[in-house]
Amino acid sequence: MTDPNAAREGTFAHIRKNIVLYGALAANLGIAVAKFVAAAISGSSSMATEAIHSLVDSGNQVLLLYGQKRSSRPPDAQHPFGYGRELYFWALVVAILIFAVGAGASIYEGIVHIADPHAIEDPTLSYIVIGIALVLEGTSWTIAVREFNAARGTQSWWQAIHRSKDPATFIVVFEDSAALIGLLIAATGVWASIHFADPRIDGAASVLIGLVLAAVAILLAREAKGLLIGEAADPELTARIRAKAQEQPGITCVNHVRTLHSAPNAIFVAISADFDDDLPMGEAERLIEDLETRMKQLSPAISSIYIRPESRDEAVSDEDFARATQ
Repeated sequence: MTDPNAAREGTFAHIRKNIVLYGALAANLGIAVAKFVAAAISGSSSMATEAIHSLVDSGNQVLLLYGQKRSSRPPDAQHPFGYGRELYFWALVVAILIFAVGAGASIYEGIVHIADPHAIEDPTLSYIVIGIALVLEGTSWTIAVREFNAARGTQSWWQAIHRSKDPATFIVVFEDSAALIGLLIAATGVWASIHFADPRIDGAASVLIGLVLAAVAILLAREAKGLLIGEAADPELTARIRAKAQEQPGITCVNHVRTLHSAPNAIFVAISADFDDDLPMGEAERLIEDLETRMKQLSPAISSIYIRPESRDEAVSDEDFARATQ
């Protein structure tokens, strides 16, 4: 029988772990409804564009939550290293949706409005919705940035994004940043179209919002592609793995260390090492077991380790590999 308290704790733990996604989802759903109402009443093209943007963002958070759930399935015979990289697939789908639906619909809406302009009837509601949206999006952005900063440490923003193996957080940071920029563009477009008595400006604002979304989508797709193909662990961790192997008695040389993220928190490690020729087989087995234990103490993310005894002359060193792949 399932313990209801345990189930409740599990649910709370899941929400806490994904607080960035749930916060963004709640904010975007509320904002999308308000923007659609404001667009219908005011007739603003940029407001309609922003409504589509928020709706797409809401769908993206749902997809990322689905990806988190699917990627957490345990390994089986068909997928012995687990399903962790499925999250990277859904991150790529999110990037495609932002580009195809968010950017595409925004640019289309703007072009239609420029070709057939109609004046904004009452901008008051649009300004109110934009103000509320700025507060909600700003709150979601603050939560996402706080979580992202906690994970990035001393790295620069771009280094942290490029090295991050968990796309959920940096996708929300990108989405919320684009949303805040889009709201400022929408507000400027509404004001300028009324101030200059030219409704085409509102349509141009929609096109500009679409271009911002397209740029964000391209950046996200680039990062998701790298994760999906397979990226190495952090260079500092790889160096520590090499040092730990090199200091192990019975190993005369570490030929190479290869790492691969099979999930945000799962790293596969493959090591080629030259063992002492006089080392008995039984002692070599104990040495490998001890080394694996020491490796896993370096990081809880190290999930699988493969150590291959190989002569230094026959192996391809990390230096030779780096030169060959440049």
